Amino acid sequence: MKVLIVFALALAYASGSALRSQIEPREVLVPVQEGPSGRITHGEDAHTDQFPYQVGLSLKIGSSSAWCGGSLIGHEWVLTAAHCTDGVDSVEVSLGSTVRSSPKVKHHVTKDDIIIHSDWDSKNLKNDISLIRIPHVEYNSAIHSVELPKLESHYSTYTGDEVIASGWGRTSDSSSSVAAHLQYAHMHIISNTACKRTFLTLIRDSNICVSTSAGVSTCNGDSGGPLVLESDKIQIGLTSFGSSAGCEKEYPAVFTRVTSYLDWIKDHTGIYY
Repeated sequence: MKVLIVFALALAYASGSALRSQIEPREVLVPVQEGPSGRITHGEDAHTDQFPYQVGLSLKIGSSSAWCGGSLIGHEWVLTAAHCTDGVDSVEVSLGSTVRSSPKVKHHVTKDDIIIHSDWDSKNLKNDISLIRIPHVEYNSAIHSVELPKLESHYSTYTGDEVIASGWGRTSDSSSSVAAHLQYAHMHIISNTACKRTFLTLIRDSNICVSTSAGVSTCNGDSGGPLVLESDKIQIGLTSFGSSAGCEKEYPAVFTRVTSYLDWIKDHTGIYY
């Protein structure tokens, strides 16, 4: 899994445009092909049905393809990042996968089934969240929705909490393709204040950050994928960006904070806790 990383010292004096050049969304804009077996940047292979809410998204943009992650939040809804779905023509949604090429269920949807946050800003990745409506899927051991935070959790910071991120993103900075086998990694939440030392004004209350010690991180191809609390598997984030310096450089990884968008999700899907 990969995150965007910045050179903190240089960025302390960078202009806004220069700062943006140091960040990198987590989707993969290269041909989607099988990657070598291995680890989400220094992560672990997922067991069968370990992450039944994990969704794979093959995105079609003209003649090009890209790969992102997502999470199943209801029988007909997938949560992902706006930068994944912005401008796409269609999406192939894979459910119930551990091996990326062998989903239990696959649905093809068009851009008409995508809802991108109306205040999404591609220049600074503000409001990096979107929804995909899919045909109704039945739940089983391989396919099941993730639980979202309760509405009263809006003010939780989660700083210090242990979390798990998952996805088929690149397993190293040298890899040229996404992983064949679903990966996951244990990380912990850091304060937004600490995260701002790296990303400055790009970090808002609607973001949540994790440390990436020992190079354990999300990476390209993990965008839109879920970040859940280790304690109860409630989804509190979705992969947004990291630094263009690389995934293994131990800079923070940045996620969209789900609690900031619970009302938005409820308004469009009717889903709330």
